[in-house]
Amino acid sequence: MKDIITFLRELQQNNNREWFMANKPRYTALQIQFNNFVDELIGEISRFDDTVTGLTAKDCTYRIYRDVRFSADKSPYKTHMGAFICPGGKKSGYSGYYFHLSTGGEGYPYGHMLATGDYCHDPKALQIIREDIAGGEGDFDSIVRSVSPTFMLDYDSALKRNPKGFEHETAYAEYLRLKAFCLVHTPSTEFMCAPDLARRTAELFHRTQPFLHYINRAIEYSKEEQ
Repeated sequence: MKDIITFLRELQQNNNREWFMANKPRYTALQIQFNNFVDELIGEISRFDDTVTGLTAKDCTYRIYRDVRFSADKSPYKTHMGAFICPGGKKSGYSGYYFHLSTGGEGYPYGHMLATGDYCHDPKALQIIREDIAGGEGDFDSIVRSVSPTFMLDYDSALKRNPKGFEHETAYAEYLRLKAFCLVHTPSTEFMCAPDLARRTAELFHRTQPFLHYINRAIEYSKEEQ
């Protein structure tokens, strides 16, 4: 991954079409390298989570070109490479495991990231997740605590008050206020350059599987209700 990180750092300093086109052959080679890694990571995750068995990098990766139509930042290229490994592929609507390789800076999108869950849930699924938590007698809390502090819930978009339909004094209100159910870990560049990265990454994701199962169970139920 070291060569990819170096390329992304150079792209960050030269985020324009002229530089990118001059380095397109280099990018193409690194993209193949990244996709091969994603295929390896899918294989490692499949050892403990058969819901992603059969996926390929093509089902999980993204284009490097940014959609700048509604953005004040008109930089044409992303300075990260990511893969969202979930049942049915990235467009299925299910939550999954996200691998994010970037420049090694601070914060999203510049920092490296491993995440389990999703940042955008269907309203019906979100309601079911909250109902499960409210009536689950602490089972969701136990799952979250089992992976802390390696993975932490993302509270950035959380509501300030309990959502409609849930009393103010409801148990585990901190979870009910979440709009995105996502566990996040920020690995170091040293970790991301490890020769056995796929295996080590899968070991970390394995710890989050109960969380993902909890979320995808609600999503599955919401799909059946449609």
